[in-house]
Amino acid sequence: MSKLAQDIILRPIITEESMQNTALKKYTFKVAKDANKIEIAKAVEELFDVKVAKVNTVSVRGKLRRQGRFEGYTASWKKAIVTLTEDSKTIEFFDGMM
Repeated sequence: MSKLAQDIILRPIITEESMQNTALKKYTFKVAKDANKIEIAKAVEELFDVKVAKVNTVSVRGKLRRQGRFEGYTASWKKAIVTLTEDSKTIEFFDGMM
């Protein structure tokens, strides 16, 4: 059973650093923890109708958080930095953020 593109790409990551990379056609997304680079590339191509050159992934560990005397960890998650090809169009969603 194959996963849907919406199940792989969970949400875009909008930070100051990731917005600077959009000029280089690098876009950052929160992705499913079990997704691999090939699945991520196909999902981005399907959702945004662009051509992907490469995908870098980072597993982000959960951080220790305290609420009074109680403490616990935030959930671990996976981040993907997707680089588009030179002749590919940009992702319109990120263009409105700049």
